[in-house]
Amino acid sequence: MSASTTTATARTDAALNLLREAAALAPAVFSTSFGAEDMVVLDLIARHRLPIGIFTLDTGRLPEETHALMQQVRERYGTALGGRDGAGAAFDTLFPDARALQDLVARNGSNGFYASIEQRKACCAVRKVEPLERGLRGRRAWVTGLRAQQSATRAALAPRQIDGARGLTKFNPLHDWSEADVWDYLRAHAVPYNVLHDRHYPSIGCAPCTRAIAVGEDLRAGRWWWENADTKECGLHPVAGRPGNTTDGASAGASASASTDASVDASVDASARTSAAAAGSAGAATVRAAAGSAAPAAGGIAAAAAPVIAIREIP
Repeated sequence: MSASTTTATARTDAALNLLREAAALAPAVFSTSFGAEDMVVLDLIARHRLPIGIFTLDTGRLPEETHALMQQVRERYGTALGGRDGAGAAFDTLFPDARALQDLVARNGSNGFYASIEQRKACCAVRKVEPLERGLRGRRAWVTGLRAQQSATRAALAPRQIDGARGLTKFNPLHDWSEADVWDYLRAHAVPYNVLHDRHYPSIGCAPCTRAIAVGEDLRAGRWWWENADTKECGLHPVAGRPGNTTDGASAGASASASTDASVDASVDASARTSAAAAGSAGAATVRAAAGSAAPAAGGIAAAAAPVIAIREIP
Protein backbone atom coordinates (compact mmCIF):
# COMPACT_ATOMS: atom_id res chain seq x y z
CA MET A 1 0.00 0.00 0.00
CA SER A 2 1.44 3.38 -1.03
CA ALA A 3 1.96 6.25 1.41
CA SER A 4 -0.76 8.29 -0.31
CA THR A 5 -3.23 5.42 -0.05
CA THR A 6 -2.40 4.96 3.63
CA THR A 7 -2.92 8.67 4.26
CA ALA A 8 -6.25 8.66 2.41
CA THR A 9 -7.41 5.63 4.40
CA ALA A 10 -6.45 7.27 7.69
CA ARG A 11 -8.23 10.47 6.68
CA THR A 12 -11.39 8.58 5.75
CA ASP A 13 -11.25 6.53 8.98
CA ALA A 14 -11.00 9.74 11.02
CA ALA A 15 -14.05 11.17 9.26
CA LEU A 16 -15.91 7.91 9.77
CA ASN A 17 -15.09 7.92 13.49
CA LEU A 18 -16.61 11.39 13.81
CA LEU A 19 -19.72 10.21 11.98
CA ARG A 20 -20.05 7.23 14.31
CA GLU A 21 -19.64 9.56 17.27
CA ALA A 22 -22.45 11.71 15.89
CA ALA A 23 -24.65 8.66 15.29
CA ALA A 24 -24.15 7.58 18.90
CA LEU A 25 -25.52 10.94 20.04
CA ALA A 26 -28.94 10.06 18.64
CA PRO A 27 -31.02 11.41 17.12
CA ALA A 28 -28.47 12.65 14.59
CA VAL A 29 -29.06 14.32 11.23
CA PHE A 30 -26.99 15.39 8.23
CA SER A 31 -28.04 18.52 6.33
CA THR A 32 -26.85 18.40 2.73
CA SER A 33 -26.75 20.81 -0.19
CA PHE A 34 -25.25 18.08 -2.43
CA GLY A 35 -21.97 19.92 -2.90
CA ALA A 36 -18.78 17.90 -3.41
CA GLU A 37 -18.02 17.70 0.32
CA ASP A 38 -21.58 16.73 1.17
CA MET A 39 -21.46 13.91 -1.37
CA VAL A 40 -18.43 12.47 0.46
CA VAL A 41 -20.33 12.56 3.76
CA LEU A 42 -23.49 11.13 2.20
CA ASP A 43 -21.54 8.29 0.61
CA LEU A 44 -19.88 7.44 3.94
CA ILE A 45 -23.25 7.39 5.73
CA ALA A 46 -24.77 5.15 3.04
CA ARG A 47 -21.73 2.90 2.60
CA HIS A 48 -21.53 2.17 6.33
CA ARG A 49 -25.29 2.20 6.96
CA LEU A 50 -24.98 4.75 9.75
CA PRO A 51 -28.18 5.69 11.63
CA ILE A 52 -28.03 9.35 10.66
CA GLY A 53 -31.06 11.06 9.12
CA ILE A 54 -30.56 13.20 6.02
CA PHE A 55 -32.39 16.28 4.79
CA THR A 56 -31.86 19.01 2.23
CA LEU A 57 -33.29 22.50 1.74
CA ASP A 58 -35.02 23.34 -1.53
CA THR A 59 -35.01 27.14 -1.50
CA GLY A 60 -37.03 27.49 -4.68
CA ARG A 61 -34.05 29.07 -6.47
CA LEU A 62 -31.74 26.06 -6.86
CA PRO A 63 -30.00 25.35 -10.20
CA GLU A 64 -31.51 22.60 -12.31
CA GLU A 65 -28.17 20.76 -12.06
CA THR A 66 -28.70 20.44 -8.31
CA HIS A 67 -32.16 18.96 -8.81
CA ALA A 68 -30.70 16.49 -11.31
CA LEU A 69 -28.14 15.35 -8.72
CA MET A 70 -30.86 15.01 -6.08
CA GLN A 71 -32.64 12.57 -8.40
CA GLN A 72 -29.40 10.66 -8.97
CA VAL A 73 -28.91 10.34 -5.21
CA ARG A 74 -32.42 8.95 -4.77
CA GLU A 75 -31.80 6.36 -7.47
CA ARG A 76 -28.32 5.32 -6.36
CA TYR A 77 -28.64 5.46 -2.57
CA GLY A 78 -32.33 4.83 -2.06
CA THR A 79 -31.86 1.30 -0.74
CA ALA A 80 -29.11 2.28 1.68
CA LEU A 81 -30.77 5.48 2.87
CA GLY A 82 -34.46 4.82 2.30
CA GLY A 83 -36.88 5.27 5.16
CA ARG A 84 -34.50 7.10 7.49
CA ASP A 85 -36.42 10.34 7.90
CA GLY A 86 -39.10 10.21 5.22
CA ALA A 87 -41.63 7.83 3.79
CA GLY A 88 -39.13 5.54 2.13
CA ALA A 89 -37.13 8.40 0.61
CA ALA A 90 -33.32 8.62 0.60
CA PHE A 91 -33.59 12.05 2.22
CA ASP A 92 -36.16 14.59 3.32
CA THR A 93 -36.65 17.82 1.36
CA LEU A 94 -37.68 20.90 3.33
CA PHE A 95 -39.16 24.00 1.70
CA PRO A 96 -39.58 27.63 2.83
CA ASP A 97 -42.79 28.58 4.62
CA ALA A 98 -45.12 29.70 1.82
CA ARG A 99 -46.57 32.73 3.64
CA ALA A 100 -43.18 33.97 4.82
CA LEU A 101 -41.82 33.65 1.28
CA GLN A 102 -44.80 35.50 -0.18
CA ASP A 103 -44.30 38.33 2.31
CA LEU A 104 -40.57 38.51 1.55
CA VAL A 105 -41.12 38.84 -2.19
CA ALA A 106 -43.90 41.41 -1.69
CA ARG A 107 -41.57 43.46 0.51
CA ASN A 108 -38.24 43.20 -1.34
CA GLY A 109 -39.04 41.81 -4.79
CA SER A 110 -37.84 38.59 -6.34
CA ASN A 111 -34.18 39.68 -6.50
CA GLY A 112 -34.02 42.19 -3.66
CA PHE A 113 -31.03 40.35 -2.21
CA TYR A 114 -28.74 42.26 -4.61
CA ALA A 115 -29.67 45.59 -3.01
CA SER A 116 -28.13 45.15 0.46
CA ILE A 117 -26.75 42.62 2.90
CA GLU A 118 -29.85 43.15 5.03
CA GLN A 119 -32.14 42.08 2.18
CA ARG A 120 -29.84 39.19 1.24
CA LYS A 121 -29.85 37.94 4.84
CA ALA A 122 -33.63 38.30 4.95
CA CYS A 123 -33.88 36.09 1.86
CA CYS A 124 -31.53 33.49 3.36
CA ALA A 125 -33.49 33.57 6.61
CA VAL A 126 -36.75 32.67 4.89
CA ARG A 127 -35.43 30.28 2.25
CA LYS A 128 -32.71 28.54 4.28
CA VAL A 129 -32.45 29.29 7.97
CA GLU A 130 -36.07 28.72 9.02
CA PRO A 131 -36.37 25.41 7.13
CA LEU A 132 -33.03 24.35 8.64
CA GLU A 133 -34.37 25.04 12.13
CA ARG A 134 -37.28 22.73 11.38
CA GLY A 135 -34.90 20.02 10.19
CA LEU A 136 -32.74 20.28 13.32
CA ARG A 137 -35.60 20.44 15.80
CA GLY A 138 -35.37 17.64 18.36
CA ARG A 139 -31.91 16.54 17.22
CA ARG A 140 -28.88 16.12 19.44
CA ALA A 141 -26.23 15.85 16.72
CA TRP A 142 -25.88 17.79 13.46
CA VAL A 143 -23.48 16.58 10.75
CA THR A 144 -22.14 18.97 8.10
CA GLY A 145 -19.74 18.87 5.15
CA LEU A 146 -17.88 22.03 6.18
CA ARG A 147 -14.11 22.34 5.69
CA ALA A 148 -11.75 24.83 7.32
CA GLN A 149 -10.11 25.68 3.98
CA GLN A 150 -13.36 26.75 2.33
CA SER A 151 -13.24 30.39 3.39
CA ALA A 152 -11.92 32.94 5.89
CA THR A 153 -15.12 32.64 7.92
CA ARG A 154 -14.47 28.90 8.41
CA ALA A 155 -10.73 28.96 9.09
CA ALA A 156 -11.20 28.11 12.79
CA LEU A 157 -13.50 25.17 12.10
CA ALA A 158 -13.16 22.34 14.64
CA PRO A 159 -14.10 18.66 14.26
CA ARG A 160 -16.95 19.14 16.72
CA GLN A 161 -18.66 22.26 18.02
CA ILE A 162 -21.36 23.10 20.52
CA ASP A 163 -24.11 25.05 18.81
CA GLY A 164 -25.45 26.83 21.88
CA ALA A 165 -28.23 28.59 20.02
CA ARG A 166 -29.69 25.31 18.79
CA GLY A 167 -28.73 23.18 21.78
CA LEU A 168 -26.91 20.45 19.88
CA THR A 169 -23.45 19.21 18.96
CA LYS A 170 -22.24 19.90 15.45
CA PHE A 171 -19.89 17.43 13.77
CA ASN A 172 -17.64 18.42 10.86
CA PRO A 173 -16.02 15.16 9.70
CA LEU A 174 -14.21 16.82 6.77
CA HIS A 175 -12.93 19.78 8.81
CA ASP A 176 -9.27 19.12 7.94
CA TRP A 177 -9.73 17.83 4.37
CA SER A 178 -8.36 19.75 1.40
CA GLU A 179 -10.28 20.25 -1.82
CA ALA A 180 -8.00 17.69 -3.45
CA ASP A 181 -8.81 15.19 -0.69
CA VAL A 182 -12.51 15.57 -1.44
CA TRP A 183 -12.07 14.95 -5.16
CA ASP A 184 -9.73 12.03 -4.56
CA TYR A 185 -12.48 10.35 -2.53
CA LEU A 186 -15.22 11.10 -5.08
CA ARG A 187 -13.16 9.65 -7.92
CA ALA A 188 -11.95 6.63 -5.96
CA HIS A 189 -15.53 5.63 -5.11
CA ALA A 190 -17.25 6.86 -8.29
CA VAL A 191 -19.53 9.10 -6.25
CA PRO A 192 -21.94 11.25 -8.32
CA TYR A 193 -21.51 15.01 -8.07
CA ASN A 194 -23.03 18.23 -9.35
CA VAL A 195 -21.95 18.84 -12.95
CA LEU A 196 -21.61 22.55 -12.14
CA HIS A 197 -18.34 21.62 -10.43
CA ASP A 198 -16.99 20.79 -13.90
CA ARG A 199 -17.95 24.31 -14.94
CA HIS A 200 -15.81 25.90 -12.22
CA TYR A 201 -18.38 26.22 -9.45
CA PRO A 202 -16.61 24.82 -6.35
CA SER A 203 -19.37 26.16 -4.07
CA ILE A 204 -22.98 25.94 -5.22
CA GLY A 205 -25.99 27.60 -3.65
CA CYS A 206 -29.02 29.31 -5.15
CA ALA A 207 -28.70 30.03 -8.87
CA PRO A 208 -28.91 33.85 -8.73
CA CYS A 209 -26.36 34.03 -5.90
CA THR A 210 -23.72 31.70 -7.36
CA ARG A 211 -21.23 32.20 -10.17
CA ALA A 212 -18.16 30.38 -11.46
CA ILE A 213 -14.78 31.43 -10.09
CA ALA A 214 -11.46 32.29 -11.73
CA VAL A 215 -7.92 31.10 -11.12
CA GLY A 216 -6.65 32.36 -7.77
CA GLU A 217 -10.05 33.21 -6.34
CA ASP A 218 -11.25 31.91 -2.98
CA LEU A 219 -13.33 28.73 -3.24
CA ARG A 220 -16.42 30.62 -2.07
CA ALA A 221 -15.75 33.75 -4.15
CA GLY A 222 -18.65 32.81 -6.39
CA ARG A 223 -21.16 32.93 -3.54
CA TRP A 224 -22.78 36.39 -3.05
CA TRP A 225 -19.87 37.74 -5.09
CA TRP A 226 -20.99 41.36 -4.66
CA GLU A 227 -20.23 41.23 -0.91
CA ASN A 228 -17.01 41.44 1.08
CA ALA A 229 -15.52 37.98 1.76
CA ASP A 230 -16.03 38.31 5.52
CA THR A 231 -19.82 38.57 5.12
CA LYS A 232 -20.32 35.40 3.12
CA GLU A 233 -22.36 33.27 5.49
CA CYS A 234 -26.12 32.89 5.34
CA GLY A 235 -26.90 32.11 8.99
CA LEU A 236 -26.91 28.32 8.71
CA HIS A 237 -23.48 28.03 10.32
CA PRO A 238 -22.70 30.53 13.10
CA VAL A 239 -19.14 31.87 12.87
CA ALA A 240 -16.71 31.04 15.69
CA GLY A 241 -16.54 33.95 18.11
CA ARG A 242 -20.19 34.90 17.75
CA PRO A 243 -22.69 34.31 20.55
CA GLY A 244 -24.16 30.81 20.68
CA ASN A 245 -21.28 29.06 18.96
CA THR A 246 -18.41 27.56 20.94
CA THR A 247 -15.84 25.17 19.59
CA ASP A 248 -13.87 22.16 20.69
CA GLY A 249 -10.22 22.70 19.85
CA ALA A 250 -10.58 26.02 18.03
CA SER A 251 -9.99 29.58 19.16
CA ALA A 252 -13.19 31.57 19.48
CA GLY A 253 -11.30 34.68 18.45
CA ALA A 254 -9.95 33.25 15.22
CA SER A 255 -12.80 34.80 13.22
CA ALA A 256 -12.72 38.17 14.92
CA SER A 257 -12.98 39.96 11.59
CA ALA A 258 -16.53 38.62 11.35
CA SER A 259 -17.38 38.65 15.05
CA THR A 260 -20.30 41.06 14.98
CA ASP A 261 -23.16 41.67 12.60
CA ALA A 262 -22.41 45.39 12.72
CA SER A 263 -18.87 44.96 11.40
CA VAL A 264 -20.12 42.51 8.77
CA ASP A 265 -22.79 44.88 7.52
CA ALA A 266 -20.35 47.80 7.43
CA SER A 267 -17.84 45.92 5.30
CA VAL A 268 -19.89 45.58 2.11
CA ASP A 269 -18.26 46.81 -1.07
CA ALA A 270 -20.91 49.37 -1.99
CA SER A 271 -19.85 49.73 -5.61
CA ALA A 272 -19.99 45.97 -6.20
CA ARG A 273 -23.37 45.80 -4.50
CA THR A 274 -24.75 48.55 -6.72
CA SER A 275 -23.39 46.84 -9.83
CA ALA A 276 -24.99 43.56 -8.84
CA ALA A 277 -28.34 45.18 -8.18
CA ALA A 278 -28.30 46.93 -11.53
CA ALA A 279 -27.03 44.19 -13.75
CA GLY A 280 -26.49 40.97 -11.85
CA SER A 281 -22.75 41.82 -11.71
CA ALA A 282 -20.93 42.42 -14.98
CA GLY A 283 -17.88 40.48 -13.86
CA ALA A 284 -20.06 37.54 -12.90
CA ALA A 285 -21.68 37.64 -16.33
CA THR A 286 -18.32 37.15 -18.00
CA VAL A 287 -17.29 34.31 -15.72
CA ARG A 288 -20.64 32.56 -16.06
CA ALA A 289 -20.59 32.92 -19.82
CA ALA A 290 -17.14 31.30 -19.88
CA ALA A 291 -18.46 28.53 -17.66
CA GLY A 292 -21.60 27.88 -19.70
CA SER A 293 -24.14 29.47 -17.33
CA ALA A 294 -26.19 32.62 -17.74
CA ALA A 295 -25.75 35.46 -15.27
CA PRO A 296 -28.78 36.93 -13.50
CA ALA A 297 -29.95 40.31 -14.72
CA ALA A 298 -31.99 42.59 -12.50
CA GLY A 299 -34.89 44.45 -14.08
CA GLY A 300 -33.99 43.21 -17.54
CA ILE A 301 -30.90 45.46 -17.70
CA ALA A 302 -28.13 43.90 -19.76
CA ALA A 303 -24.77 43.44 -18.05
CA ALA A 304 -21.95 45.67 -19.26
CA ALA A 305 -18.96 44.15 -21.00
CA ALA A 306 -16.13 42.98 -18.76
CA PRO A 307 -12.68 41.52 -19.42
CA VAL A 308 -12.47 37.76 -19.89
CA ILE A 309 -10.59 36.00 -17.08
CA ALA A 310 -8.98 32.60 -16.84
CA ILE A 311 -10.97 29.79 -15.23
CA ARG A 312 -9.66 27.44 -12.54
CA GLU A 313 -9.56 23.68 -12.84
CA ILE A 314 -10.80 21.05 -10.37
CA PRO A 315 -7.80 19.49 -8.58
